[in-house]
Amino acid sequence: METYISKNEQDTINFARNFAKNLNTGDVIVLSGELGSGKTKFVQGILEHFNLANEISSPTFTIVNEYIADKMNIYHFDVYRLEDSDEFFAIGGEEYFSKGICLIEWGELIENILPRPYTKIIFKKSDDNVDYRELCIEKIET
Repeated sequence: METYISKNEQDTINFARNFAKNLNTGDVIVLSGELGSGKTKFVQGILEHFNLANEISSPTFTIVNEYIADKMNIYHFDVYRLEDSDEFFAIGGEEYFSKGICLIEWGELIENILPRPYTKIIFKKSDDNVDYRELCIEKIET
């Protein structure tokens, strides 16, 4: 497991922009952490790498936002409101896995159905510093 320390929102965006350089179609990234921990800022950085900075919006009420980039498609999910994995299947969510990069906020709720391998990033807030975040990055193989 790797750990990245972010000292502010721009650090998180910059880290994600750099992280995006190695992403390919079929990659699944699970973003876990409490509300306001930086998950959407991370997605913003990914989109900036693909020249889609002005396109970002939270998928909270739509479950998925689709972004079409020159190189590949990016699918930004927020599965917080889903009851279980069956509901993800019911909306056809699994069909996105092979079509582009899938960024899934609250993805731990559907981890049992995610294709392996995938990357999980846990965002942790600090009790002492409102801007400080610890991002723990883990490759899930099985």
